[in-house]
Amino acid sequence: MTVITPESTLIDRLTAYGENQATATAYTFLDENGEEASTLTYAELSARTDSIAAALRRRVGRGERALLLLPDGIDFMPTYLGCLRAGVIAVPAYPPLPMQAQQRMLTLRAISADSEPTVVVTSGPQELVDTIRDAVPELAGVWWVTADELVRTPPEQAPAERPAPDDIAFLQYTSGSTSEPKGVVVTHRALMHNEELIRVTFGHDEQNRTLAGWLPLFHDMGLIGNSLQPLWLGGHGISMSPLSFIKRPVRWLQAVTNYRANTSGAPNFAYEMCLRRISDEECAGLDLSAWKVAFSGAEPVRAATLDRFTERFAEYGFHSKSLFPVYGLAEATLLVTASAVGAEPVRLTVDPEELQLGRAVPLAGGWPLVSSGTAWKDRSVVVVDPETREQAADSTVGEIWIGGPDLPAGYWRKPEASAKTFEGRILGGDGRTYLRSGDLGFIRDDEVYITGRHKDLIIVGGRNHYPHDIECTVENAHPAARKGCSAAFSVDMSDEETVVVVAEIRANFELTDELIGDFSRISSLAISQHHGINVHEVVPVGPDSVPKTSSGKLQRHAARRAYLAGEYSIVHEGVHV
Repeated sequence: MTVITPESTLIDRLTAYGENQATATAYTFLDENGEEASTLTYAELSARTDSIAAALRRRVGRGERALLLLPDGIDFMPTYLGCLRAGVIAVPAYPPLPMQAQQRMLTLRAISADSEPTVVVTSGPQELVDTIRDAVPELAGVWWVTADELVRTPPEQAPAERPAPDDIAFLQYTSGSTSEPKGVVVTHRALMHNEELIRVTFGHDEQNRTLAGWLPLFHDMGLIGNSLQPLWLGGHGISMSPLSFIKRPVRWLQAVTNYRANTSGAPNFAYEMCLRRISDEECAGLDLSAWKVAFSGAEPVRAATLDRFTERFAEYGFHSKSLFPVYGLAEATLLVTASAVGAEPVRLTVDPEELQLGRAVPLAGGWPLVSSGTAWKDRSVVVVDPETREQAADSTVGEIWIGGPDLPAGYWRKPEASAKTFEGRILGGDGRTYLRSGDLGFIRDDEVYITGRHKDLIIVGGRNHYPHDIECTVENAHPAARKGCSAAFSVDMSDEETVVVVAEIRANFELTDELIGDFSRISSLAISQHHGINVHEVVPVGPDSVPKTSSGKLQRHAARRAYLAGEYSIVHEGVHV
């Protein structure tokens, strides 16, 4: 019988659970209607993983890359784990669907060129596979194989080589929300550390190890948080595709209900989507009382969203103490800070004018902020002035720097970018290195508050403005605004930095000249009143016009490029107030 120890990797745990709880369900996969489509027991998962590993070893060398272009479903986890067992470096990516999605295609091409895979593992109709292959010249001459073909390979009799802690497990490509995607080199040690950090902070134990979610499996939060954590625990993971959630958000809450999930979460926009698009009739039968950890991360956590979600779903068993703000990023493998299980999220209202000057000064009735929790175990978080590299005082806004053992090894084949991001040193410090997150925030009473991205920061008239605050103002100013679908950014006009907001209009509103003028005027006035900015332009656009990453993060830099290139179908004279 294989025994699990603190040094056990994911592959060690898979072997142990395949022997010790062979018939227990490891994963359940739901179809586009939220119905159960397939399951894998631990024995089945282990057997599929062995077969895939054997097939890969016959044609792919140790340390070579396998690009995984697999939809969310039964093929992904055995293929990913098969790579780890074979010593092949997995490169999870998302099929560029729909094919006309230019940004997704460019992202795939960038990942392919950077990782130089030896094999591409796919599934689905051959015509679709051929179309993808023809559209990505970087993959010409690479071995293309389906997951089904790999699974049919008989497992080897010889035991698989056990990965060492410092071996590379996989390349986790960043979302590309502010730049080209870069491959974060995640070792088995870093992966083990972060999975254990999640286990401890989320309160997972024998009674709390059922996780449900819809986040894409190739993405850090979906893969490490939703899908690998159940394997780490020997628990049960329930997964549906992101499209299934987008089409009908109630399916997420139904999955939590049906499987009595203890943990499930998503970015803030998903909670907003539930509030907007789940009808009272659809709520019939929901029971969210088992949902102990409703984590929210990957974008700013909004106090108003938390309040409205609790109020709306309290009668179905949801409790405000289940709300669980977190902070993480791919460069840290995933989790950095987390709230306390079973406690209300920590909040703070601050003087908005002082915050613009880089100071968090408490003010009753001021701007509401939600803490993303504290650093746990041996993780450390400090705030540093990004220009001087001096450590900032408490309640002073600066760049979030992350320390502690077992951070990823850097970016794949990018030594200069790796040194810049992973080797931050505090001026006058003790010489230890930190991960520079690129995120802005402050620490108060050990609580970490994230205020925005350094590269997204807008500076007008010597004051700092966070784009998500401006976007929130626009989205609350007019009923036609689509929540979570606006992008604020700065542009240079006549040697002066000014602000433009591109905002999507809800599908049930017709984009007429009258609506355009009304929307721009009201939004501009609201921005002026709340932020003291005379914006250059507010541009209403149709649905799905503001670029986002596959995980739902706004790509403000891409929106800015599109605006300056005149790519939006509606561009009109700005309304100045």
